Amino acid sequence: MTVEINSARLWNDIIESGKIGGTDKGGLCRLALSDEDRRVREWFVEVCRTEGCEVRFDELGNLFARRPGRRSDLHPIAIGSHLDSQPTGGRFDGVLGVLAGLEVVRTLNEHGIQTEHPVEIIDWTNEEGARFAPAMQGSGVFAGALEKETIFSCRDREGRVFAEELDRIGFRGDDICGDHPLDAYFELHIEQGPILEAEKKVIGVVGGVQGMRWYDLTLEGSASHAGTTPMKLRRDAAVAAAEIIVAVNRLAGEIGQGALATTGVIDAYPNSRNVVPSRVFMTVDLRHTEVEVLDRMEESLKEAVATICSKRQISEKLDRLWDSPPVKFDVECVDAVREAAKKGEHPLREIVSGAGHDAVYVSRVAPTAMIFIPCKDGISHNEIESATPEHVGAGASVLLETVLLRDRRRS
Repeated sequence: MTVEINSARLWNDIIESGKIGGTDKGGLCRLALSDEDRRVREWFVEVCRTEGCEVRFDELGNLFARRPGRRSDLHPIAIGSHLDSQPTGGRFDGVLGVLAGLEVVRTLNEHGIQTEHPVEIIDWTNEEGARFAPAMQGSGVFAGALEKETIFSCRDREGRVFAEELDRIGFRGDDICGDHPLDAYFELHIEQGPILEAEKKVIGVVGGVQGMRWYDLTLEGSASHAGTTPMKLRRDAAVAAAEIIVAVNRLAGEIGQGALATTGVIDAYPNSRNVVPSRVFMTVDLRHTEVEVLDRMEESLKEAVATICSKRQISEKLDRLWDSPPVKFDVECVDAVREAAKKGEHPLREIVSGAGHDAVYVSRVAPTAMIFIPCKDGISHNEIESATPEHVGAGASVLLETVLLRDRRRS
């Protein structure tokens, strides 16, 4: 029997859920543990229960919707991603993976297919890290990579505490985070890059994820009057920050080999037009597929910061906030994705993810793989982020077939 997902229904779910936290430009502002996050969670829980799923959430707010299998002694085959977004994010990043899981469950229900394993949909808490840093907090604690109490005490830029906001939206559960074994985990996602679209491929078979490191950097100079302080006597933290930004960009180019370096957040104090900035807080993001290259990039960053700050008489504090090593996904799970794509006759490409995903942490505790589909112009973390209904449907079809392959081979 040929089993086909309902592409139109999945597309409608993406559009309808996108109205929760939707922006005027067609994107999303659905920050973790916000009122919008609460509303989309409540919507998701209601729909999953309508489909006969048992819904639970753990102490980090990770949400699990389980469709029972024939055998209760088997661990679930999980499908997941996240429903939170960047402040000006798109409708597909993360959302596709969760709602495609819902569509898989609906399709199984419609065709009366009873899997041996339970099939579970997961919405991980705060994948984006846009409000509470670092990213991928729910899956990170689940996998034992992040400390629960450290995450509970995280504050956003307004000083609000993670644990208090989780309680406020009503999604702190009693289940211990991580006490939830999985047979396997599959995540469908837009590529967030231009490769699949450029090569006219429909499915990316993701073999792993490049490593990434996040840094917080605080520069301390001295505030003084913009109209009375001679240039040569200034200890201008913003000028040092500007030179560091250029140095960060340069170090990636000098190292080459696919190295990536970004300065994403810059806050100057006291942030007044006629005061020389006394302090700057900024972030640095370094990425590469090899740990050795990341080490070299980090040393170059430290050297550049020290040299620039010494010259400008600025004190500095550079902290590595997060280190996510390169990941290789489970061979059997990746093979299942590849086989499913070939069965559906979808043009495919082997690919490595440049972005971080919950699958990175989950791969530490369960066999894991990812499926990519193209996104328009490779643009993501942007309100104009877009994918086609055809590609969304193809990705969900491959996801369904992958789950069925795993279920047959592991029962």
